[in-house]
Amino acid sequence: MAACNRKRPAAVLDAVHATTAQHQQSPARCKRSRTFIGITDDYEQVNCLGQGGFGEGPDVEDLYREARFLEACQGNPYVVGFEGLVRNLDTGDVGLAMEYVDASSLEDRRAGPPLPESMARDFMWKLLTGAEKMHHRHVVHRDIKPANILVGDGDNGELVKLCDLGLAISLSDKPPYSQAGTAPYMAPEMILGKRDYDALVDTWSIGCVFAELLTGKTLFACDGEDEDDDDKIKVDVYQLWSIFRVLGVPDESTWPGFTSLPHTAEALRVLPAGHNHSRLRDLFPEEKLSEEGFQVLQGLLTCNPDKRLTAAAALKHPWFAAPRSAADAVEKVDALSFPKKKTPRFKFIPPEKNLLKIPLAVWNAAQRV
Repeated sequence: MAACNRKRPAAVLDAVHATTAQHQQSPARCKRSRTFIGITDDYEQVNCLGQGGFGEGPDVEDLYREARFLEACQGNPYVVGFEGLVRNLDTGDVGLAMEYVDASSLEDRRAGPPLPESMARDFMWKLLTGAEKMHHRHVVHRDIKPANILVGDGDNGELVKLCDLGLAISLSDKPPYSQAGTAPYMAPEMILGKRDYDALVDTWSIGCVFAELLTGKTLFACDGEDEDDDDKIKVDVYQLWSIFRVLGVPDESTWPGFTSLPHTAEALRVLPAGHNHSRLRDLFPEEKLSEEGFQVLQGLLTCNPDKRLTAAAALKHPWFAAPRSAADAVEKVDALSFPKKKTPRFKFIPPEKNLLKIPLAVWNAAQRV
């Protein structure tokens, strides 16, 4: 993945976003526009950002799908901007042209000290606002984690932007939905095989990020996870144990329907008994996190999705009413108003011979707007 300065400015990311999910869902059903395919010669490479999750290149259909989700999030100040698709005239490779963000991923900042509560609160407000606006447009990210959050110094304080929508789905598409994401940030209902989950899988992931901001460590690190382990159920049980040993093992009283989920019986057969109480407050005592801040953390990290905070509900919590700096207050008002900036009209142009290979079905679908 390469970050570039546009000769008519912006940035380009080579399209090597790898995914582990089965792409069963179609892009968000928003008003469709014709996505422009430019050329990489329009961009000047600045640095290399990596190659996505697994260093594999998706096909054009996967890229087109991700492009639609990025288009659906246009104007969201907390999601990286999108300019269109680009192609390399020499190789025929296709990529995504993104807003240039002078930032690094949150994962790259792990070497720094944990954030004090006031800074974590400002960060969480931006992250939850970005997610709430995304969810309002029926887009679920499904892979919110430090590596997919860009942070940097903006004009009005710290810049925070979600990126990499390669695993996103649209709730306009009916379930079943597949399991997708990164294990330590994956919601328990998804791990347990629930196929009709919703945007609350994102707020669980945001809760995991919140905890990490305060400690500098992954809260639900899975000690038993082995990427080469073919026993998927075993890996899932290890991950569930990392969650339940902190939050307690649910039952029908705390999570109605828990025992009927596809993988619950196997998990309960293997998991140690006697862990029925939450230790979350022990890990985040009041000297580290106030009572109101803990209510938000606990509300996001609730195993029962029916009781978990949505992004919109979390933003209404009194914790976010604490005094903010004048610059942050201006930014908050501007973000809430969510002005729709005039974006360039994108369109597909016919592929030239030997430059771009697009499956015929994808090309034909792109013409039907």
